[in-house]
Amino acid sequence: MANHQEETRAAYDGVVELYASLFADRLETQPFARAMIGTFAELVRATGNPRAADVGCGPGHLTAMLHELGLDAFGLDLSPGMVDHARRAHPALRFQEARMESLPIEDGALGGVLAHYSMIHTPPEELPELLAEQVRVLAPGGLLLVSFFGTDGPEPIRFDHKVAPAYSWPADRLAELLANAGLVPFARLLHDPASERGFLDAHLLARRS
Repeated sequence: MANHQEETRAAYDGVVELYASLFADRLETQPFARAMIGTFAELVRATGNPRAADVGCGPGHLTAMLHELGLDAFGLDLSPGMVDHARRAHPALRFQEARMESLPIEDGALGGVLAHYSMIHTPPEELPELLAEQVRVLAPGGLLLVSFFGTDGPEPIRFDHKVAPAYSWPADRLAELLANAGLVPFARLLHDPASERGFLDAHLLARRS
């Protein structure tokens, strides 16, 4: 796990300003993703526990969006460069460097976890460990929103992402992994891609049982 994470961290550290300029638009051009994040925030508020982690927060734009939607949101990212940018761009919010398989959060503390295309670089055999960690930090009834590149095939597909190698997933397979981790998937959205890669854009919403 360490090798690919070090490569991913170095790759994102090298594109901080470019990445932020491309994606820090708060999803103005992505209405489906924006709608799912809004639904996620509404459901987290309804749990009575508004504390939420944006894991793999990048430049912090979605952490800020969650804050504006009424959540006590903070951001975590593997890349120190991204964390530094997020802190400068959103000084009123909290950001910290962290690995997704070892979150600096106490058990059952959160009402929500957002993983917006932040698990895509994880090899399939390592994804169950990451999901187990997200479940650990969620309170019973807490919600996880995972966004990812979807594929119609039966197996995950490795592809050359512009920053670091990544994987697309069949939605059913990823939903099965969520269920195996102790979550109850209850909503999904798949839509045509917003890029030239050809994969579907996919979003799964699940609740801790």
